Amino acid sequence: MAAKRTAQAVWEGDLLRGHGTVKGTSGGLGEVSVSWGSRTESPAGRTSPEELLAAAHASCFSMALSAGLGRMQKPPLRLAVSATATFDKVGDAWKVTTMELDVTGKVPGLTASEFEAAAKAASVGCPISGALKGNVAVSVRAKLD
Repeated sequence: MAAKRTAQAVWEGDLLRGHGTVKGTSGGLGEVSVSWGSRTESPAGRTSPEELLAAAHASCFSMALSAGLGRMQKPPLRLAVSATATFDKVGDAWKVTTMELDVTGKVPGLTASEFEAAAKAASVGCPISGALKGNVAVSVRAKLD
């Protein structure tokens, strides 16, 4: 059965001076403010599509890694994932150019090299990684606690 998730955005004004809000309809993502300045300058308490993309990727990757470690019979006690999306001007257009995933894990009985291999596999198998494939360079750094 396919799962569908919906988010809504409202924008007011022109790009440079305008502002907007975005929210999820599930109740899990409350309404947050967005603006052009929060994308390209200082967030000033607002979010950006790139930050939301990074949050989606961090959560997706953590689930994919947890599943992979479970299949190895080495379930994690804890995975802390940070995702950083880079938004940059390329030619005349703005683009998400890279996504850096950093994960620290507490996984009993796992070696550092096994953890790194599992993290690499999760970065390929995560559905958000799949959505970015061929368009955004994704890198992964993994270390054990």
